[in-house]
Parts: sequence; C-alpha cells; structure tokens
Amino acid sequence: MLDKSFGLLFFLKQSQNQNDDRYIYLKITVNGKSKELSTKRKCEVSRWGAHLGRAIGNKESVKALNAYLDEMEQQVYQAKKRLIESDKDISAQAIKDILTGNYDQKRMILETFRHHNDQMKELEGIDYARGTIGRYEISYGHTKAFMKWMYGTDEDKDIRKLDHEFISQYSFWLKTVRKCNHNSTVKYLANFKKIVLICVKNRWLPADPFSNFKMTKKKVERTALTELELRRLETKNIQTGRLQVVRDIFLFSCYTGLAYIDVQKLRREDIKYGEDKKFWIIVHRQKTNAPSRIPLLIQAQSILLKYKDDPKCSHAGTALPVLTNQKMNSYLKEIAGCCGIKTELTFHIARHTFATTVTLNNGVPIESVSKMLGHADIKQTQHYAKMQDYKVSRDMLILEENLLGKGKLEEEEENAVLSIY
Repeated sequence: MLDKSFGLLFFLKQSQNQNDDRYIYLKITVNGKSKELSTKRKCEVSRWGAHLGRAIGNKESVKALNAYLDEMEQQVYQAKKRLIESDKDISAQAIKDILTGNYDQKRMILETFRHHNDQMKELEGIDYARGTIGRYEISYGHTKAFMKWMYGTDEDKDIRKLDHEFISQYSFWLKTVRKCNHNSTVKYLANFKKIVLICVKNRWLPADPFSNFKMTKKKVERTALTELELRRLETKNIQTGRLQVVRDIFLFSCYTGLAYIDVQKLRREDIKYGEDKKFWIIVHRQKTNAPSRIPLLIQAQSILLKYKDDPKCSHAGTALPVLTNQKMNSYLKEIAGCCGIKTELTFHIARHTFATTVTLNNGVPIESVSKMLGHADIKQTQHYAKMQDYKVSRDMLILEENLLGKGKLEEEEENAVLSIY
C-alpha cells in the first residue's frame, strides 16, 4: 500500500449566531481529501487556540475538554491502524465511518445465504445446473430451521455468531432432528461452509469456524444388480401395468446409465443417429450440466420403441412416461419382491448397474464408462467400479485355463524332445 498524506485538525465551526460559544469540529485529511466530524463539544472563541487546536487556560473545564479531544485524536489513529491491519483503503471517509459506527455493515447469516442462492439462480445454465441450485435451496431451508431450533426465534442472526459451537450444534441437529445419515450431514455442512468461507474471504468473519471441525465422509459400499438379478428382472412376467412401466424405465437406466432426472427430462430429439449408423443419446446431465454421449444398446432401443406412441410421451414430448421419483422407488420395492431380489431397489441402483454389471464387468474400459456417465473426473467413475465376485471368479477361470493350457503345452514339448532321443 502506498503511503498517503495524513492530517487532522480541531477547529471552531462558524455559526450564524453571534454568541461566543461555538461547536468544535474535527477535520480529517487523507491525500488532500477532507471530511469533517462534530465532536459534540463547544468552546468560547476567546478561549480557543487555533494554532494548537485546543482550548487555552488552566480551568478544570478546559483540561477536561482538551483531554476529550486528545482521546478523540487517539481514536482517529486507532481507526487508521485498523484499516491498515485489515488491508482496507485508508480514506477520510472510512476513518469518519469508523468513528461514527457506520463502517461495519452488519452481515446476517440467512441474508448472506439468500444472496448467494439468488446469484446462483441468475447463473443457472451458465455456471450452475438446476440440481445444484436446488441442493443449496434445501441447505438454506435446513439452516433456517436449525437456527429457529437453536435460538427459539425466526429472527436472522449476525454472521459473527458463527463459531465452532454453531457448526457442532448444526451437525447434531441434522443427525437427530432431520434424521440425516452421516454423509448427508457432511454434504449439507459442506454447502453451508461455502457461505461461511465467503464471509471469511470478505473479512466479515475473523476466522473459519470449520477449521477444527472434521467433515470426512464414510466410505459407502455401492449396490448394483448382479447379472443374474438383471436377467431375472428382464424376464419376469409382470401383469400389473404400472409395475411394467416402472420396470421398463428402470431397465432403460440400467442400459444407459442415466440418472432419474435425466431419464425424466429425456426428449425424443435427444436421440441422434450417429456417423457409425447407430443411435445415440446426446444430453447434458441435469445435475452437473456435463455432456453425456451414450450409444444405445438394443435393450434400451427396444424400450424406447415400446413407448413410441404412448399418449403421455406424445403430449409432453418426452421419450418415456416417467413417474415421480417417490412413486418409482415405491413401485421398485414391489418389483424387487416379486422378482426375488433381496437388494433394496431404488432408481439410482440402475446407474450403478450400468457402471458395473453392464459395462465394466464386461470389459468396457473405465475411460469410456466415465464419458458415458458424464463424469468430469475419472475418479468419480472409480467409485462405481465395484467388481462383482462372479467377474473375479470368471477372470480367475480364464487364468486357470491359460495356466493349464500352458502346462499341457510344456508337457507335450517335453515328450516330443524325449521321443527324439
């Protein structure tokens, strides 16, 4: 920061009244720009030393006045020091604002969160996907409900209320009152942490209350259908119409890897005919807005063809008659029961099944799987890369056959050599 010229002066303010008492003002000057500030004290003109900027005399009242002005002068230097330490621009206006209590704008927790979310909405489709914005809206609602629980009021709170205890209690509330599991709690706290870090970076908070708070997710074993379970689901003769529809849409996700929201939003024009003379799904994922290009397997094509003339699809322009996620998951539990599948079936298991049973376990390179899933980083795909036991068994069987074949070949070669001799 460049050095700036700085000066201050106490003076008597000119008054329209002709009496001898006048108000004392402080003039603060930084780089030639000045601001005046009333001291709310008066002095007789005859007792004022303009060259000293102080009252003249030995009376106790004069000494008290000068002591007050000395104290005010010290407050000016303290304000200047504060600006320097906070790396803020030094100006006469900033110093005046500190002295009058107008410098520190009160920042509120929910107000700051609301402002962040409103800006995200303005950037929808540019920097943020709708799903991301939705998650921050849910986090805002949780934060608001938690604060009412903690403070017993709907009133917003000063951002400076944020400390380690606030974060610890928030975590406790999410797990006990909201019944969130550990990883969901960490996700909601991570969303809130973004708001906290905005406050820290803007110096509205002196320190990060998350600094000594652990936010490590627990490793979750991802579930997918085995090849046997997938075949059982495909071949099961389901008589109930609503369950047939849900089974078909679930299988479509098993063979495309699309998440529920992406299947729900899938439109007929998203199906393209590629240069390879094959049909492709070409979309941007709703959750991340990442591009996803998926060649259509024959199983998925058959399902699309089945619902080609469905009235609901024709009216909405969608590819499949997708129900709400809640209904889909409810019906999937019924389907699992009638198919003898013990796994608790939810729609997201279809995406896991595509990543493991359908692709990785059948030798599709993880780079290709990552691209089809719309992952920005292959590390995301590795979370799905759980190898089924039967795949390991099949690989070892191939190894065993190779070893046996090699041993048989070596024996034949040895017998041939012996026959020569």
